[in-house]
Amino acid sequence: MKNQCMGLINLEKKGNPNINILNYARPLASTPIAGRYRIIDFVLSNMVNSGITNVGIYAKEKYRSLTDHLGSGKDWDLSRKKGGLYIFSPENTKYNNNYGFRTGDVYSILANIDYIEKSTEEYILIAPAYMLCSMDYKEAIKYHKESKNDITVIYKHVSNADEDFLECMTLDMDSNNRVLNIGANIGAFPSANISMETYIMKRTDFIKCIYKIASLGTHSYFEDYIKRELQNIKVGGFEFNDYLKCINSIQSYSQACKEMLKKEVSTELFNSERKIFTKDKSQAPTIYMKNADVKNSFIATGCKIDGKVENCTIFRKVEIGKGAVIKNCVIMQNCKIEPGVVLENVIFDKNIRISEGKELKGDKDYPMVIEKNQKL
Repeated sequence: MKNQCMGLINLEKKGNPNINILNYARPLASTPIAGRYRIIDFVLSNMVNSGITNVGIYAKEKYRSLTDHLGSGKDWDLSRKKGGLYIFSPENTKYNNNYGFRTGDVYSILANIDYIEKSTEEYILIAPAYMLCSMDYKEAIKYHKESKNDITVIYKHVSNADEDFLECMTLDMDSNNRVLNIGANIGAFPSANISMETYIMKRTDFIKCIYKIASLGTHSYFEDYIKRELQNIKVGGFEFNDYLKCINSIQSYSQACKEMLKKEVSTELFNSERKIFTKDKSQAPTIYMKNADVKNSFIATGCKIDGKVENCTIFRKVEIGKGAVIKNCVIMQNCKIEPGVVLENVIFDKNIRISEGKELKGDKDYPMVIEKNQKL
C-alpha cells in the first residue's frame, strides 16, 4: 500500500466547526487534547500507520500553531526527500487571485492544486482533522479498488445519533453499500450511518473534480458536489467499527476528554499497534507531593501536584497547590492553581494562573472555558 495513496487533511469544512474560545487563535486541528496531543495527531498518525508518506494539509487561517506543532514532520517520520509533510494556505497563489472572492474548501485546494498534480500516487485519501479515531486505512483503500467506486466514503453506524454526532452528515445506502442520499444529523433518530467525511478516489479524478467545480461555480465545498452528483457517479460506503468521536463543539470536546479516561477507549486509541505520534517534548517526571490524591485522571509529565484531582486531564507543567480540589476538568499546559482553589467542570487553556481560595464551577454538559494567558 505504501506510496500508492497520498493523504490530504482538509481543515476548511462547511459550517466552520470550532471549540468556543479555544479556537480564537488556533485552528481546531491544533487544539490540545489527551494531555500531550493535538487533535490533528490522530488523523495524521492514521495516515502514517497506513503507509501514506505524502501528506498535504490545507489550512485557511490561524495556522501558526499548526506549523509550530508539526514542524518538518519528523515526529511522524514525514521529514523525507520524497513525499513528506506539506502545509498550504490559499494566500498569494495564482488561483486564489483568480477566485479570491469565493470561499470554501474547493478554492483552498485549487489554490495549491499543483502539489496534487505533481504527486505520483494513484489514489488520494481526503480526511478532516476533527474525526477522532485510530484507523488503518489500508482495508478501506483495498475495498475502494475492488468495488470500482468512483468515490468511497468511510462511515460508522451509531445508535446514539440523537445525542451525539449532531450536525454530522448521514448516509442513506442500499444493500450493496452504495450511497443513495446524504443528509444531516439533526438528532431526530438514534440510529444513523455517520459519514466520517473521509473520501478515497483516484488522484486524477479528484483533480478533474476540483477544476470542474471551480469552472461551473455551483459549489464551494467538495461534499456539496458529491451530494449533487450521487445519481451520476458511483459512491460507496466503507464501514468503520471502532471508537469514533466527532469534535465539532465544546460539548463534544469535553465528552471526548471524559471518554478517553475510560480504559477501553484509551487502550484502543493509545495502546494498540497503531501508535498516535505527536511532537516530542521531553519533561521531567511529575512530582506528587504529600497531599496529592489523584483518581481516574491523565497526568502529563513535568507537573507538581499537592491537591485532589479526579476525572481530569492535566497537561504538562501544571502546578496544583495544597488543598486544591479539581474535578471533571481539563487543565492545559503551564497553568498554576494555587492552594485552596476549587474547580469543577472547567476547561483552562494554556498559561492561566488562578489565585488562592477561588472557586469556579461549570455545568457538566456545558463546561466553563477560560481563555489562555489569564490571571484570575
